Order: sequence, then structure tokens, then C-alpha cells
Amino acid sequence: MGTDLTIGKLAVLLVVSTPEEEQQLLQVAGRAGYRIYQGRAGSMDPQKIFAAVETAAKRRGLIGEQYREEHALYHSILDAFHGVCRGEVALGSILRSAGLIFAIVRGPRMGGDYSDGEWLAVALYGTIGAPIKGYEHEVMGLGINHI
Repeated sequence: MGTDLTIGKLAVLLVVSTPEEEQQLLQVAGRAGYRIYQGRAGSMDPQKIFAAVETAAKRRGLIGEQYREEHALYHSILDAFHGVCRGEVALGSILRSAGLIFAIVRGPRMGGDYSDGEWLAVALYGTIGAPIKGYEHEVMGLGINHI
């Protein structure tokens, strides 16, 4: 992982990495200028998952109070949900249980290169399915937006 590090690649790698790989990624990411938070969210209510990611970004200082930052985060989460929900984003009840790992990454689009400003990426990875153990399958989504 060197000069080919991008904000989207980093977000995706973080949500699928082992703890050992994660530590290595965090070191490389810090040197390339990225700020990161990784967490978990699960619910049958997509709004709760959406809110968990948004709240984490605010509490960890990954976004400020400016509208453009809130807007970039909102659309990054929404785009990531498109992958998780197979393009059918319904922020009401979907009668499915989701357990997700999420990563929020803020920094340059290309590692170390701030020539086109700062970006936000949100990656979601986990399972979704009927609320019965064993009826779930893996899902992944990624959203990237300019701040």
C-alpha cells in the first residue's frame, strides 16, 4: 500500500480488514493525511444505521457545522446505502435486519494529494436479511463526495 492509496480504497479495506491489517492501514492512512473512524451499527430500521454513522462523524470531529460538510456526509452515506440495499434505498421499514461495520474517511481523494480539496468516504460492509439467524447475506456499499 503506497502511492496507490485512495480514499475509497482505504474505506473499503478498513471495513473488510482483520485487526492486524487494520493497524497497518491506519498507520499508512495517517501518513497520507486521512482522518478515520470505524464503527458498527445494526438495526431493522435503516434510519438508525444512517443516524449512527452521522452521529459518529460529528462526535469524532470528521465533519464540522458547515452545511457543505453535512451535505457531503449525507450523500456519502446515502450512496453507500445504495450498495447495501441493491439500489433500492428505503429509509422506512424494510423488514430486514442489518448488521454493518462502517468506516468514515476524510482527506484527499488520492493519498497525500490535496490539489482537489478534501473528500469524505463512507463504506458499509456486513450482512442483511430476514430477521432469522442464517437468513442473511453479505452486502457492501461505498459513497464518496467532495467537501
